[in-house]
Amino acid sequence: MPTTETRRLNPVLMWTIFIGIIAIAVIAARYFTREKLDVKVAAVARRSLYGSTTATGKVEPIEEFPAYAPAPGVVSKIYVDLLQKVKPGQLLIRMDDSDAAAHLASANATLQTAQANLHDIDQGGTQDERIGLANDLNRAQLQRQQAANDLAALQQLQQKGAASPSEVAAAQQRLATTDGALKSAQQRSSARYSASDRSRALAQVADAKAAIAAAESSYANVNIRSKIAGTVYSIPVSLYDYVGAGSSLIDVADLNHVQVRAYFDEPEIGRLAVGQPARITWEAKEGKEWHGHISVVPTTIITYGTRYVGECIITVDDAKGDLLPNTNVQVIATTSQRLNALSIPREALHTDSGDYVYRVVNNKLLRTPVQLGLYNRDWAEILSGLNEKDVIAIHSNTVGRELANGLPVNSIE
Repeated sequence: MPTTETRRLNPVLMWTIFIGIIAIAVIAARYFTREKLDVKVAAVARRSLYGSTTATGKVEPIEEFPAYAPAPGVVSKIYVDLLQKVKPGQLLIRMDDSDAAAHLASANATLQTAQANLHDIDQGGTQDERIGLANDLNRAQLQRQQAANDLAALQQLQQKGAASPSEVAAAQQRLATTDGALKSAQQRSSARYSASDRSRALAQVADAKAAIAAAESSYANVNIRSKIAGTVYSIPVSLYDYVGAGSSLIDVADLNHVQVRAYFDEPEIGRLAVGQPARITWEAKEGKEWHGHISVVPTTIITYGTRYVGECIITVDDAKGDLLPNTNVQVIATTSQRLNALSIPREALHTDSGDYVYRVVNNKLLRTPVQLGLYNRDWAEILSGLNEKDVIAIHSNTVGRELANGLPVNSIE
């Protein structure tokens, strides 16, 4: 009886075909029924936007009275306390006045000596010198008169043959000598000092008077009084401290009128202008803000630590004695603003290959190029590409999945 040979397919080939069919089915199923991505969305809306730049700064008073030691000395009395309000003329500190009194006495003595010297010059010398000069002049006059009488007598004797010519010549010589001595005595009595001597004496008197004025000022300054109405914000000395001349003793300022010297980084200073509003914060008073405006813009670039900055003056408009001088603060200057600007959250903006966002259209993401205007840390102005009330995706709520063009999405506001 004939036999029939039955051929069977290779099992490996059969399993390969089976697995391929299943994979194709899964891919097709996922393509047609793929899961929608959960995304956070927001509507394009209009709001006011503000551009700003931040800087560090230091508070300084606009009107202040810093008191310094007029001379080396000891702090003998302090009459005020820190943060005490004072009036003009109020006594603040007293210094030990012994050194100042000694300087004043020395200056007075120097002036008296200079004035006495000038008086002596105007009178032709001291009283003793004038008496001596008068005696010298009288003696010279008597000697000249005696020499003249002797010569006259010898000339008469010579006419009678009782005196020789040599005796007459000797008498004439003695008369000439006494004439010279008399002339010298007269000059010493009438013009002992020159004009330059008197000018020098006058200068010494003027210097002595200036020294007295300085000494009197120093003596008066041992009592330090406030020149302004304000608040005592610094007392760097203690009772009985010895301080050198020029040492800081006390600082008074009107703390209702202060300014901030702020340092903006070089790339930012081109955006600054006089009158722009600014906010000031101080870490020591968290949550507190002061407001002001730019009153002086940078005129040059300076080195500030490791930074290149422009120095700017911010006038504080609402200080009420609560912003102390020399404190380090932060300044946020508003450099631009847009009212009623079409805007989106900054987080929704993509910039990896041009500026664009993902609009949500029919529950799918649509990549949409946009043109930007003003933007800050939180918001960006849209000049073109979007309309008001358009819905845009901000970010994916599913870990590990990113936004992409064409993805189906579930919108979550």
